[in-house]
Amino acid sequence: MACNETPFNDTLTAVGCLRVGHAEVVGGTSGCTVILPEGGAVAGVDIRGGAPGTCGTESLHPVHLVDRVHGVVLTGGSAFGLAAVDGVRRYLKEHGVGFATEYGVVPTVAGAVIFDLGINKDGAPPNAELGLEACRKAHRGPVLQGSVGAGCGATVGKLQGLACATKGGLGSFFLETPRGVRVGAVVVVNPFGDVVDPHGGRILAGCREGPDSHQFLGTAQAMARQERLRGFSVADNTVLAVVATNARLTKTELTKVAQMAHDGLARAIVPCHTQVDGDTVFALSTEERDSVDVSIVGMLAAQVVEKAIVRAVLSAQPRGGLPAARDLLHDPSAIEHLVQ
Repeated sequence: MACNETPFNDTLTAVGCLRVGHAEVVGGTSGCTVILPEGGAVAGVDIRGGAPGTCGTESLHPVHLVDRVHGVVLTGGSAFGLAAVDGVRRYLKEHGVGFATEYGVVPTVAGAVIFDLGINKDGAPPNAELGLEACRKAHRGPVLQGSVGAGCGATVGKLQGLACATKGGLGSFFLETPRGVRVGAVVVVNPFGDVVDPHGGRILAGCREGPDSHQFLGTAQAMARQERLRGFSVADNTVLAVVATNARLTKTELTKVAQMAHDGLARAIVPCHTQVDGDTVFALSTEERDSVDVSIVGMLAAQVVEKAIVRAVLSAQPRGGLPAARDLLHDPSAIEHLVQ
């Protein structure tokens, strides 16, 4: 039976049977975002880049016993932020959601982190109470975007260090085909590289020429002139995404969807999947309609990820002394079509 419909919604929750909640630390320079599939969802994951920070992802491997995930946590705070997963697990257990055992339910929760300790240097990282708060705030309505939840401390373009970066954020997008196949994504955008207009290559957010500059350096071009990358922490960068579909797919098929969804990163982030990024994509199936060819869902997943990345930076607000994309673009109205 289909989950309750919501008013107009072009974000992840429009897929159906999903709730999303955000919570932020005091000061709003770090936070966490939870995705709660109602009753659990079949899931896969694909991790790329050389510096991931995850937990619970091994259980999503197709050969492992557990076939559903009951919550996904995207969080700031680097490894410290994984404490938010404990709060989500506690919330789910209290509500009787989890893998059934003779001793009660055991929720399966997967999580991944971004490194935002630089921008949040004076604040505490997300903890179990923040994860619990995000669960309590979770709802089926449109996903709030920008500098919210796990996107609070996200930054873009760190070739010359954090001081020359642009504010990143969290974005979401959704598509539905004429045959009723729904695919949506929520993405936390915190890459080493620049975010670009996928259709023209214009830099929308990224490394600036200097801490006070409003001009983008062009990370890829600057890297081509170097032999060694210096001036940044090797753990500062990661893009996290959750894609979901209403099509019934297996864990193996969802792993393929997660792999194909990474194409959306490659279209909108230059460069991506570097040795200093920890890019991770989760893929979920709410199983509300019959299965379709996995390549169709994977293609759509890449499209919604691409759109969500652009929305994330164009919805971001200045934080931690860093400007947002809309502060730097000389003609913001010229790129309004990118958030539609």
